[in-house]
Amino acid sequence: MQAKLEQRSFLLLLIVVTLLFLYLLKPFFGAVFWACVIGLLFHPLHQRLVKRWHGHENIAALATLTVCMALCILPAVFVITSFVQEGHALYERVQSGQFDPAAIMDKLRHSFPVVENVFSRLNIDLERIKTLATDAAVTSSRFLAQNAVQLGQGTLSFFASLALMIYLAFFLLRDGPQLVQLLVRALPLGDEREYQLFGKFAEVTRATVKGNLVVAAVQGGLGGLIFWALGIPGALLWGVVMMLLSLIPVVGASLIWGPVAIYLLAIGHWTQGIILIAFGALVIGLVDNILRPLLVGRDTKLPDYLVLLSTLGGFALFGINGFVIGPLIAALFIAFWQIFAEEFNPTTQPVDEQTLAEQGE
Repeated sequence: MQAKLEQRSFLLLLIVVTLLFLYLLKPFFGAVFWACVIGLLFHPLHQRLVKRWHGHENIAALATLTVCMALCILPAVFVITSFVQEGHALYERVQSGQFDPAAIMDKLRHSFPVVENVFSRLNIDLERIKTLATDAAVTSSRFLAQNAVQLGQGTLSFFASLALMIYLAFFLLRDGPQLVQLLVRALPLGDEREYQLFGKFAEVTRATVKGNLVVAAVQGGLGGLIFWALGIPGALLWGVVMMLLSLIPVVGASLIWGPVAIYLLAIGHWTQGIILIAFGALVIGLVDNILRPLLVGRDTKLPDYLVLLSTLGGFALFGINGFVIGPLIAALFIAFWQIFAEEFNPTTQPVDEQTLAEQGE
């Protein structure tokens, strides 16, 4: 009786201390999370460098981080800085009246009277929509402009988080396999199940990050390029916005180039509007339809509808990190239930991941 009480007390304290430790790390969640992502993404490169340099773990980890900085971190910092500067310029255009959402809405009403009639039948107030569009443009552009000022003020904090992320990534690259072995030893789930779950975790994280970021970068780059070629102001700004929206499956970049194409048609720029529609549907849309299933759905073995729902849910709960965390939770959910079905209900035919993915397609 005494031994059982001591064991339960210890387990209770273990849970409390673990939760307190996780709460302690909450302010650094972003840095810790992306350090883990870097460790998973660049682990194969690190292992090749270790073999090539005969077991020099520290040198291999430093070389791997250098490659990561050159390929990912420095370009991301440049894009973020340029994006905020473009947002500040947009705010100035809104304030000076060069960019007037209300005037744009009026042009759309005159050019497409059918739309106004449909809205009237549906009891939708266009004046209210025009007011909301104006307020949204002012609010969003002001937000970007304020961040342009805060970027300089928050430089120390930003680079401190960046340094922490790189510091943690170094140890995760160097000591990752040993940490996995410690977790497998500590968790009471059974070694085989734990290795299966850790494998799924690594597989989904790599596929989601690589796939979504590649699709987003290609779509955002193509969108910004066509905006620049057509002479649309703020091509870099809208390219970055399209890149961020491309993280959302199905809709993505069309939320930007679609309304812009309609506006070009409304003001009589038929050639530009038709070119943008054709390029958006045939080129930008084709990238999403071809690359995302190949890079994300196939490797995560999740059906398209589950990728969409988990990504949207991840964005709602975790912000920008949700495009990785959402599909990861969905994949672990399926993995846990597959283990349960195979081990605790063996008479039931196990659900094959590939079959589930094919059904989703």
